[in-house]
Amino acid sequence: MPFTLATWNINSVRLREPIVLKLLQEEAPDVLCLQECKSPVEKIPTEGFAELGYTHMVARGQKGYNGVAILSRLPMEEVGDKDFAGLGHARHIAGRLENGVTIHNFYVPAGGDVPDREVNEKFGQKLDYLTEMRDWFHAEKPEKSILVGDLNIAPREDDVWSHKQLLKVVSHTPIEVEHLAETQDAGGWVDITRQDIPEGQLYSWWSYRARDWDAADKGRRLDHVWATPDISNAGHSSRILRDARGWEKPSDHAPVFATFDV
Repeated sequence: MPFTLATWNINSVRLREPIVLKLLQEEAPDVLCLQECKSPVEKIPTEGFAELGYTHMVARGQKGYNGVAILSRLPMEEVGDKDFAGLGHARHIAGRLENGVTIHNFYVPAGGDVPDREVNEKFGQKLDYLTEMRDWFHAEKPEKSILVGDLNIAPREDDVWSHKQLLKVVSHTPIEVEHLAETQDAGGWVDITRQDIPEGQLYSWWSYRARDWDAADKGRRLDHVWATPDISNAGHSSRILRDARGWEKPSDHAPVFATFDV
């Protein structure tokens, strides 16, 4: 059963409901994973999504920040969530499709501005969150699974606009990249986006601070689609919908897509 999946840090699902609907109407992924919903679950605007056929949702929410949701027009059952690093944040939800594929939707902590856990608690929380993800994947090896989300790390040199200038900037520091690699290795996860697009600069996030984000093009690839080895060869057609960054009242992230023939 082929299905197309998209992941998007929406930066408030209620504020940006119009562009979520636009994406669902124009691109029609079978599954849409959202992060940073910034809404209690009961206040997520599901009516408009359901009218477009997205009648299934699994979610974890919080008022004002964090929050993850999976919208699907395919039947999906919730299979749980994890509170890594004991933060009490809504940062993970998992759902299973009828074909047995489990989809994990993650919103890894951003980590603050200073890449030093001794002076920045948030950076330590980010590293601890990744460490606990790694340990979970070691303990319970994932199978027939897809992991998506805003992982808040751009791991490769060509995942950022300037490797040298961002080496000391949170999201591309060596210690973060190392933690992400260990997490990926623990689950045997395959980076589907880079499996499909192995070379070249590739970004999914552009700062609001840039006067002209498109012209400056100082992006980072913070949003990822991974799959376990047993289904990684079924993944294809990866792309980043850059145009969405320029939509009205946009998120600072663009949606990342992949299709799986499972």
